[in-house]
Amino acid sequence: MKWKGRRQSSNIEDRRGQGGGPRQGLGGFNPMIIGSLIRLLFSKTGLIIVGLFLGVSLLLGKNPITLIGQFFSGAPLPTETSTPYQSTAKEEELAQFSATILANTEDVWNQLIKNYREPTLVFFSGYVSSACGSASSATGPFYCPGDEKLYLDLSFFNDMERRMNAPGDFAQAYVIAHEVGHHIQKIMGITEKVHRLRGQLSEVEYNKYSVRLELQADFFAGVWAHHSQEMSNMMEIGDLEEALNAANAIGDDRLQKQSTGRVVPDSFTHGTSAQRMKWFKKGYDTGDISQGDTFSATDL
Repeated sequence: MKWKGRRQSSNIEDRRGQGGGPRQGLGGFNPMIIGSLIRLLFSKTGLIIVGLFLGVSLLLGKNPITLIGQFFSGAPLPTETSTPYQSTAKEEELAQFSATILANTEDVWNQLIKNYREPTLVFFSGYVSSACGSASSATGPFYCPGDEKLYLDLSFFNDMERRMNAPGDFAQAYVIAHEVGHHIQKIMGITEKVHRLRGQLSEVEYNKYSVRLELQADFFAGVWAHHSQEMSNMMEIGDLEEALNAANAIGDDRLQKQSTGRVVPDSFTHGTSAQRMKWFKKGYDTGDISQGDTFSATDL
């Protein structure tokens, strides 16, 4: 891809090194922790321990209740010094690349959708908190409709190359464009309609709608690629094949075969390799949003 030297999006939030563990009730405290604190305060030993925590909190400038909560929850206690996140040159290049691709999606979708709301791309490392809850790097890239943000641990691109055999910068661009495709679904009201069905259908039936939602995001990624090429001419020979290879690599059937040795269609949530390639290619070939109604399609 010819991406270097092009505009980078300003809708970037860098949370690498910040973490973001699971959110808990009662203002961030688990009820079990609250109970432990109460019992602690009414014991002789507790008075000594609380005194120690008060002393530590004064030294570190931390809330003593927070320190005690971390002690009982097993979370690491804060130290006097913290080491800033250290990224590699390769990771920084991936960050710049991702910001450039996001900017390109903004250019395309601002042209195709009136009053387009641009999403934010969040870089994280390890784990992260979002309006949709907490997630680890193992979750992979995801879009949260609750805050309209894309979440990406840049190490995923290394996994694509080494573990999934899906190398290439356009394969990485496809991943970002797919998550932006979910944002398009949020804007169009499609996501809400599908999510409302969750409590009305069995897991097997709901999975079928989930597959159609994911395939439509693949289609929108293809639509982006179509118009991106027309507008910016970023693609080079072999780029389309990289995206199709990536779509093939993350098909439910292929991933299940690799992990368990068998395929269970009723548990599919993203679509088969063939389906993902088909809908991305359809979006790329047509560039027409109206042709991406995967929910009415009789033949996925």
